[in-house]
Amino acid sequence: MSKVTPLSGFPEFLPSDRIVELQFLDTIRETFELHGFASIETRAVEPVERLSNQGEDADKEIYGVRRLAAGSDEDAALGLHFDLTVPFARYVLENSGKLTFPFRRYQIQKVWRGERPQEGRYREFTQADIDIIDSGELPFHYEVELPLVIADAFRKLPIPAFRIQVNTRQIPEGFYRGLGIEDITGALRIVDKLDKIGPDKVTDLLTAAGLSAETAKQVLRLAEISSTDASFADQVRALGVQHEILDEGLERLSQIMTAANEHAPGLLVADLKIARGLDYYTGTVYETQLIGDEGYGSICSGGRYDSLASDGKTTYPGVGISIGVSRLVHRLISKGLLKASRSTPSAVVIALNSEDDRADAMRTAIQLRSRGIPVEVAPAAAKFGKQIRFADRRGIPFIWFSTENGPEVKDIRSGEQVPADAGTWAPPVEDLRPSIETHSIESHRENS
Repeated sequence: MSKVTPLSGFPEFLPSDRIVELQFLDTIRETFELHGFASIETRAVEPVERLSNQGEDADKEIYGVRRLAAGSDEDAALGLHFDLTVPFARYVLENSGKLTFPFRRYQIQKVWRGERPQEGRYREFTQADIDIIDSGELPFHYEVELPLVIADAFRKLPIPAFRIQVNTRQIPEGFYRGLGIEDITGALRIVDKLDKIGPDKVTDLLTAAGLSAETAKQVLRLAEISSTDASFADQVRALGVQHEILDEGLERLSQIMTAANEHAPGLLVADLKIARGLDYYTGTVYETQLIGDEGYGSICSGGRYDSLASDGKTTYPGVGISIGVSRLVHRLISKGLLKASRSTPSAVVIALNSEDDRADAMRTAIQLRSRGIPVEVAPAAAKFGKQIRFADRRGIPFIWFSTENGPEVKDIRSGEQVPADAGTWAPPVEDLRPSIETHSIESHRENS
């Protein structure tokens, strides 16, 4: 047999870590549904041409699949989707006659990116998206609503303190136009790398792209501005650059910050270095960082897109935001901040005195499962101590066994042993399902 060789960039959690991820996914899904988002799922592949139209960086991230048979009506190169927004826009166009607008959807699926794997950046990972899309016009109040939904989900999760950063594409675009910069998209892509490569390298890239040293300094001065209220606008105007698109962006972001502070003071930070590299963003853009771990980058991002979904007659503008679930969970687990209380859903193991008892044990297991209690039968008859160790190694809190006086159940943590009946016994609620144990998260929040 050939040697098994791991593939980098394709995370595979151990059972206990998968339990953490599933609980995150359950909480996120339930929160999205509380806010009225309906679930959809789209296919894994899209025509490469559609995927590659989203910007220079997108071209580098596409995993090609294959070309369909020549002569087929669908004869096109296919690629695995690198996000969930592009396939969602296509889904809306194909199903617009069956949808009610504004359409609120959530989508939790795998995505694939053909990039060099590194900490927190995978070739295959899970995203959880919410989007609101409308026909013709999309009111800006949805741009306030989406980060509030994300904050609601994050506050229910055992994660450190977080910061949601927001900007509008009109602010840097108008500012750059006021400076006389012609390649707006190129400048945006360079500034979007600021957190990754730092101001010195960004300056080098800007000057290499043809900007003067003074213009590059002005670009960085804009990127340094941030505030938790609308005061950022005065700071921008103090730089002395004027353009009508800049004025439009300052007004829009001021409205967003003012409205958000009415509902959740301090939740949003107007951060003018946020740009997002994909071309389809046209307005508000978001990024979210864990406070104290900013170097890890964004764990949740998105923005507004006005022309991504258009059939030439009708345009469906939308705004969306996406949680990088694999990225977030992996970081918290790898730093030792989270772990599951056990590596299996089972709350109780039914012990066997001998293999002749297996049929009775299976009947007991069926009774317990019918009442919603996760249970498994011991893999083999063995000494009682060995069966206890089997349960303990997996974190299973209870063991069920037969005695001369009838069945009894033992809490292997405390040693307490009591008579039990399969029709009435249940573990404490906190032991029924695995829980997530947190380590230093509260102190992490306080220190941050």
